[in-house]
Amino acid sequence: MGQAGTVSLELTILMPCLNEAETLAKCIGDAQQFIEANTISAEVLVSDNGSTDDSVAIAEAAGARVVHAETMGYGAALIAGIAAARGRYVIMGDADDSYDFTALLPFLISLRQGADLVIGNRFKGGIAPGAMPPLHRYLGNPVLSFLGRLFFKIKIGDFHCGLRGINRDRFKTLTLRTTGMEFASEMIVVAALSGFHISEVPTVLRSDGRSRAPHLNTWSDGWRHLSFLLIYSPRWAFLYPGLALILFGVLIASLLLPGAVYVGDVGFDTHTFVLACFAILIGIQAIGFAIIARRFAASHGLIPRTSRFTGFVDALTFGRVLVGSSLISLCGAGGIVWCVLQWASVGFGPLEYAFLLRVLLLSVTVLAIGIQSVLIAFLAALLDVPVR
Repeated sequence: MGQAGTVSLELTILMPCLNEAETLAKCIGDAQQFIEANTISAEVLVSDNGSTDDSVAIAEAAGARVVHAETMGYGAALIAGIAAARGRYVIMGDADDSYDFTALLPFLISLRQGADLVIGNRFKGGIAPGAMPPLHRYLGNPVLSFLGRLFFKIKIGDFHCGLRGINRDRFKTLTLRTTGMEFASEMIVVAALSGFHISEVPTVLRSDGRSRAPHLNTWSDGWRHLSFLLIYSPRWAFLYPGLALILFGVLIASLLLPGAVYVGDVGFDTHTFVLACFAILIGIQAIGFAIIARRFAASHGLIPRTSRFTGFVDALTFGRVLVGSSLISLCGAGGIVWCVLQWASVGFGPLEYAFLLRVLLLSVTVLAIGIQSVLIAFLAALLDVPVR
């Protein structure tokens, strides 16, 4: 990885590079033209990610400085480049000639005005015919960007634009861990959670100048972006689905506890009641996962401890959960004892099977919830043990 850069310039134009011999010189030339036209104290920096073609020689011949990212991956190349940058601001863009490096002034202006992170928006700036595959343009990017806005309340329309600018000093305060394509999402999400001022600039995307296939893999990289968004949002991955399952289960169980319910010729009876009980159990488990995930993420610096959910999780101490779980377990055990007493009252003979089975199922479910809660509390306490 390149040596840490000393801030001595206003701007670094950073290009991550992996075998971009066909387009790299053009991109560097455009960046140098922008610097000269606007009289900016700046450099062009290429972060090479293990190129096996002539990319490094081309970059040096064109007047760019080159650093070498030891770890493979898009994110690793950007991290190495930012660490070695000498500019107060860093504007990064792909070296495949899909972005116009002569049109970076709106990014620089926004950074000068106080933005910590500036993201390009290709959907507002314009996408040239053939520049983005239809699957990415109409499904992948819009869906993932929508989920990012929904999960993290970030008003950004294009989470995956490769042209973006940062305040280097502010960037150094972030803890970013991914090294692949999902780094694009991580940068925005962690910056937003850390209270960064994020702005957006319309950006034109044109067809790249390469004859080979792009490095981006539609399905695997798309899944990595989606899984990252879910991992960094325990509320949407676990909490909200868990609450929905519990609400569904409690509603159905309440309706069916007195007896079967008929909708037209369709009857809902004991089997549906069992389904409701399972929904409640799975929902409780999902909420337990949300609590553990949030606690782990916050304690290890993955997610800032700023949300109300984090405060709620912190309030669930081991002792409090243990007391609550014990009370829940006692209620479930009490229901089971009541069922046994009802059976004993008829000499352990025939009884009103349907209603008693419902009470027994509900009691076993409540007891299981209490036991689950105890196990979750023990696991959360284990994760809280300080590690040297």
